[in-house]
Amino acid sequence: MTRPCQIGVQLPEVERFVPWPELIAMAQAAEAVGFDSIWLGDHLLYDLPDGTARGPWEVFTSMAALAVATDRVLIGSLVASLGFHEPAMLAKMAATVDAISGGRLVLGVGAGWNRREYDAYGIPYDHRVDRFEESFGLVRRLLAGETVTHHGPYYALDRCLVDPPATRAGGPLLMLGSNSPRMLSIGLPHVHQWNVWWSIYGNTPEGLATVIADVRERTVAAGREADSVEATACVLVQTPEGTGRTMGDPTMAAIAPVRGTPQEVAEQLAAFAAVGAQHLQLVVDPITQRSIEWLGEVLALLDA
Repeated sequence: MTRPCQIGVQLPEVERFVPWPELIAMAQAAEAVGFDSIWLGDHLLYDLPDGTARGPWEVFTSMAALAVATDRVLIGSLVASLGFHEPAMLAKMAATVDAISGGRLVLGVGAGWNRREYDAYGIPYDHRVDRFEESFGLVRRLLAGETVTHHGPYYALDRCLVDPPATRAGGPLLMLGSNSPRMLSIGLPHVHQWNVWWSIYGNTPEGLATVIADVRERTVAAGREADSVEATACVLVQTPEGTGRTMGDPTMAAIAPVRGTPQEVAEQLAAFAAVGAQHLQLVVDPITQRSIEWLGEVLALLDA
């Protein structure tokens, strides 16, 4: 039996403080119950509705540790903000994580959005998409094995190369974390996957189908086959213990999660696959080891 699409889970971001041993245990539980992938956000700091501030563990060092603690699952950034990282150093870190994981890295990239963390860490917020375009070109060329000399508006490299290289030939899988027209025009000629966050399409198969149709048209316009770039989507799922997810952007709270019995959740996830999703990343309320183990029942039903 084969599940209708790959299924991953996003590990905690800002929902609560998660001690490092618990994060390791959650990743290992996800692998044990049959998830295909585990994902970590790349954020630095959020202001929360209760007036506190919180941030997750740093993404690349965390992915390296999770790569050692697991054997099979893909490990992905959901997504790395290129504005937070000098492009050559990001490529160097990504190649290292890919090697540590034995070629299991999915490098999800985006332009970021939360100005609070840019300002807090002294990172420029202006011209984010322009910076992304220049950085993305450098990152993908370096990960593909090129030696790069470049002098642009935001970045300069002199005979730069990434050595040792990534384990996967040609570099790790690249995923674009955006469905905006300009970002798609930059990424679609080059990436292996694209991703849309659950709040953007309303967390429904019908909403996702509309986004997929649009991206397919733009993929053809970029000179590639319509389905040559895998469609991936985050899905908000609430398990029986869920009471509402703490989010960095509270405007998303009104959108209904996928929920119900394991059979009902499995049927709803299958509906996302039916409209074209090839990989789903579950954003879970609550994101705990117990929730991950409960979702193992859902995965078993999808496999059957």
